[in-house]
Amino acid sequence: MSRRILRGFSREAFVEQRDKAKCSRADLARLADISVGAVFAWETGTATPQVDTLLKVAEALSVPIGAFIELNENDRYLGDLRVLAGLTQPQLAQKVGMSTTSLGTLERGEARLKDDVAQRLAEALGCSVDQVEAAYQRTRQRPPGVAP
Repeated sequence: MSRRILRGFSREAFVEQRDKAKCSRADLARLADISVGAVFAWETGTATPQVDTLLKVAEALSVPIGAFIELNENDRYLGDLRVLAGLTQPQLAQKVGMSTTSLGTLERGEARLKDDVAQRLAEALGCSVDQVEAAYQRTRQRPPGVAP
């Protein structure tokens, strides 16, 4: 599983959602089965959560995972669509019947997105084929040195 920084994660939105639910850090940690230290690190910006862990938090707070992610729809890469669906790379790869390695190359824009794969991705991500294709094109056209 990737341990990269979660693109678009907003610690401010995270704190806002926790406060809105009237949850202490300890309560949230208990409800989501994570450490209080992790909650503190996310809120102070010293770490970002992994998608599967953030999904547990979203479920504990009864909010969509997107409540913590601030990315304009026109700035989303293919990997961002996966995160917003609350899926890890291995989970999505399994859903669409491809290897995690192959999905990773698509998410980095290093492989061609075929029509049938775009369709399967759209179904698994709960979005349109047009959204998948647009996110893929943004991934391929990102400036050098910008991680997808």
